[in-house]
Amino acid sequence: MRASDRAYARLLDEIQRGVLAPGTVLGEVEQAARLGVSRTPAREAIGRLTAAGLAHQLSPRVTVVSAFSADDVRSLFEVRRALEENSARLAAAKSNPAVFSELAAAFAAAHPENGEVEADAYYELIARFDAALDEAVANPYFTNALRTIRTHLARARRLARDNRARLRASVAEHRLIAEAIAAGDGELAAHATHVHLHNALAAILTSLAAAPAGSEPLTQDPLSEGTP
Repeated sequence: MRASDRAYARLLDEIQRGVLAPGTVLGEVEQAARLGVSRTPAREAIGRLTAAGLAHQLSPRVTVVSAFSADDVRSLFEVRRALEENSARLAAAKSNPAVFSELAAAFAAAHPENGEVEADAYYELIARFDAALDEAVANPYFTNALRTIRTHLARARRLARDNRARLRASVAEHRLIAEAIAAGDGELAAHATHVHLHNALAAILTSLAAAPAGSEPLTQDPLSEGTP
């Protein structure tokens, strides 16, 4: 892997996990030293983040991690709903039923009665589901658009990570989607996806609203209005 790719992957992961909060300065020299690369790979990595909307320039010399607010979450979910509902509908018509039957069984196994859902295992299973959905749809325009949406929404994922009730509900919702796709029922698959995304958005917005006074779990003001 090229040095710029390694730097990009590391910075992306840290932005998505909230290690690099909105408003954090992404200086070439500082990030190059921290990541153990030269300035050129660091510059390229920061440029990719800017192109993706995860960072923006306050001035020619100052680039910061972009803000990510409740309004951003709502806007992303508007696009996600359109893409994922149609993806589920298309997958029901085009997929190998055995693939989604297996995924439905995996979701069932991940949701023991009155048991806990392990977050890392859950997100690995979601990644498998997303990959299977993309492969079934076989439309690069859908895939590329969804990749962008998923990249940004990973920043909100940490808000639900410790919400065990929401994780359990999400596992059950994904099981229904997978079962509907396996059965070739496109309308049920799309409707189940709609319900899942409605509940996911509500959970994220509830987490934001419940944040302690003065706490901004997703966004901070950039440099000119207070450093992070």
